[in-house]
Amino acid sequence: MIRQRPIELLAPAKNLECGIEAVNHGADAVYIGAPRFGARAAAGNSLEDIEALVKYAHIYNVRIYVTVNTILKDEELKDTEAMIWDLYRAGVDALIVQDMGITRLNLPPIALHASTQMDNRTARKVKFLSEAGFSQVVLARELTLDEIAAIHAACPDTPLEVFVHGALCVSYSGQCYASQACFGRSANRGECAQFCRLGFDMVDADGKVMAHGKHLLSLKDMNQSENLEALLDAGVSSLKIEGRLKDVSYVKNVTAYYRQKLDAILKRRKEYIRASSGTVKLAFRPQLDKSFSRGFTDYFIHGRNSGIFSFDTPKSLGEEVGVVKEIRGNYLTVAGVKPFANGDGLCYLDERGKLHGFRVNRVDGNKLFPQEMPVVKPKTKLYRNFDQEFDRVMQKKSAERRISVAIQLEENNFGFTLTLCDEDDNRVSLTLQREKEPARTPQSENLKNQLGKLGNTPFEAGEISINFSENWFIPSSEIADLRRRAVEKLLEVRRISYRRPEGRFPHTVHPYPVQELTYLGNVMNGMAREFYHDHGVKRIAPAFEKEAPSGAVLMFCKHCIRYAMGWCPVRHKVKPPFREPFYLVSGDGKRFRLEFDCKRCEMKVYAGD
Repeated sequence: MIRQRPIELLAPAKNLECGIEAVNHGADAVYIGAPRFGARAAAGNSLEDIEALVKYAHIYNVRIYVTVNTILKDEELKDTEAMIWDLYRAGVDALIVQDMGITRLNLPPIALHASTQMDNRTARKVKFLSEAGFSQVVLARELTLDEIAAIHAACPDTPLEVFVHGALCVSYSGQCYASQACFGRSANRGECAQFCRLGFDMVDADGKVMAHGKHLLSLKDMNQSENLEALLDAGVSSLKIEGRLKDVSYVKNVTAYYRQKLDAILKRRKEYIRASSGTVKLAFRPQLDKSFSRGFTDYFIHGRNSGIFSFDTPKSLGEEVGVVKEIRGNYLTVAGVKPFANGDGLCYLDERGKLHGFRVNRVDGNKLFPQEMPVVKPKTKLYRNFDQEFDRVMQKKSAERRISVAIQLEENNFGFTLTLCDEDDNRVSLTLQREKEPARTPQSENLKNQLGKLGNTPFEAGEISINFSENWFIPSSEIADLRRRAVEKLLEVRRISYRRPEGRFPHTVHPYPVQELTYLGNVMNGMAREFYHDHGVKRIAPAFEKEAPSGAVLMFCKHCIRYAMGWCPVRHKVKPPFREPFYLVSGDGKRFRLEFDCKRCEMKVYAGD
């Protein structure tokens, strides 16, 4: 017998609307920001909205995970504990956390997931977290398939979560201190200023300019849509879409796209099963290039490659749609590879690599009439970063999610019995006490039609059977009322039968993988310190945000600028034509020294010289 592993598609939600649409468009789980203490400080949500999302999602067996994944000050722990109890009472399935101090609080039996902010790169770390009580671990984005498979082999019973789509941090998550050092805004406290999306000059040790105004730390966006099956085979159970600051159109489109890709795999591979209920019916064709992206990369999933960065712009280019042929007065003629529409937003890169955009006022064949004429030259590539027609579709109702229900109406000694049985084997039966009377015309089709009218409920009719000994008459109004009450009862049964995962955090003392924690341990409070001390850590330095050490590394990156330039001494066997060390110089004149650790195949970023 095949051992089946549940696979969840995990979608982001900025707010209640996004969460509901994530469910409607096929998510098996949704993650959303807590009222406070989430790694996206701008994406907090009220308890009332979170509770409303929980009630909606649980109808479809969709789980709700809430992010509480910042490091916490001592004075914040009491409020965090109270908030966690509120979230538990609201029905939340799990919390995504970073700070180990949370495990020392008086917690309800709620499941905890280890955030990628914990820098989960090794089997030893994942095994430790699992033994400490974490029920799911979010792996670092930089891992290869082989590395993920090795972690799964060492921890086969620990569900592994990986990002499959969306924005990439150039530094290992939880190991970036550039925003705090430069702007006083901590990425580990949910206030990242996106230092990595800035433009920099790059100079060598002699001050020679190697690049000017380039976005040398800005990566393309992740897209693992062609690697989903390989990820499942490597041991991944949760496929996560980034985007808790993205709009509802992004959530709809990207969730639906990955739902279709994943369903095609599950149809072929019976050892993997879907983690929630209901069938999604779409009113549009999902297309990833219609939603925000900086261009796509599968990152390091197949090993190091040079196609992960976008040095020209950190903004969304969108889809390539044509090339400028000529400029005539108030319009452009374009050799288009895709049709245009009035209201489209187009953009292009000038000869210096700077991004410009304009809105199309009117389209006449291959002639585009902009609202304002752009300064663009012939042969320039045009990209569409706002598709008016696609956006119009996305603003409407674009998906329905329905749970299949078998319906049976049969007679009994006192009248009739209506039974509903859903796809998860939840069953309800209601009796209609009524004297039987023969009908003058055939009733079967009419009864089926009335019973199948499930309207705005979460259900859709599957098989409908009428088991009568004779052609009995039942008024349509009575059938409609019986159906309505049965549906309400079935919804109640689904809510009662829903089982959320339970969390257990016993006081463990098994050894942590290392015995000394530098500022990279992100230990901000006494309870976190106590946790690590109990697990054998001898020396514990405070978090960077509490006490910034002199000369600290601000970023640890698997992305390597020297490799991107084609100067890797290990892989390219080429000596750089400039003298090291190299420096990045920001627009305000601050210098950041680059160090290349070939042994670990990493790049480090330091402040100053």
